[in-house]
Amino acid sequence: MNEDIIKKVRKIEIKARGLSQQMFSGEYHSAFKGRGMMFSEVREYQYGDDVRNIDWNVTARLAHPYVKVFEEEREMTVMLLVDVSGSNRFGTQGQFKEELAAEVAATLAFSAIANNDKVGVILFSDQIEKFIPPKKGRTHILRIIRELITFQPESNGTDLSLALRYFSNVTKRRCTAFLLSDFIGNEKGVAKKESWTEALKLAAGKHDLVALRLVDREEGRMSNVGLAKFYDPESGETLWVDTGSAEVRKMVDRRFEEHGKELDQTMRRYGVDMTTLWTGEDFVKPLRGLFAKRS
Repeated sequence: MNEDIIKKVRKIEIKARGLSQQMFSGEYHSAFKGRGMMFSEVREYQYGDDVRNIDWNVTARLAHPYVKVFEEEREMTVMLLVDVSGSNRFGTQGQFKEELAAEVAATLAFSAIANNDKVGVILFSDQIEKFIPPKKGRTHILRIIRELITFQPESNGTDLSLALRYFSNVTKRRCTAFLLSDFIGNEKGVAKKESWTEALKLAAGKHDLVALRLVDREEGRMSNVGLAKFYDPESGETLWVDTGSAEVRKMVDRRFEEHGKELDQTMRRYGVDMTTLWTGEDFVKPLRGLFAKRS
């Protein structure tokens, strides 16, 4: 690993570790529950204890009431599903969407290991680009960060259905999963659109799924720069657009707004919490808002 990459990894580690320790550890713990309650110990019955927790075997043996004490089984598996398709290599606010994804994923990963959770990663485009099995520890998180900032996908397209179905297949036990994507490109073709919502329904029914939508401000508005050439990084197609036309700009703005509303409705339908994160802007506030809503 060359010196430049080491510096980038270290920079993200410092920022992500600081955010997870100072701001997210408590919220993360309360927002994402463990698998349930596990037996801890037996102690003498005290006034106010739930009689349903009386251990009758111990009580009979010692001729005095004893109760079972349970504590939350905190250890979880956290999966990060990160969209690495071509549309994420875009940004006009001093940061690409893929760079935002790396910072957010790193922060969530450090929050997870601080709570003794395992972290795994699925990098996807319109194919499964890389699967990193869940593990614990700083060395593992640094590997994840390195992959996020250096990985070169083989494909530029997007297939959310494939990613979600793969996730459901490789993750057998219930876990918490974060889907980081701009949700652009997947909507091409009715059949693909329908299949991804079915895959979303399946994954959300089995796991605690959270969607983090990555957006750049220029995607929601079109500036008047006259006749401009636009390039689609997923299809490789180019298109000349007259941005001087007020009608064209309104159409782009309307489509962006409609896409956001449709996405929000889809997530609500299947019980998936979602928030929007913007390139070049602080992602702490929207993430904390999401955590607080779940607590």
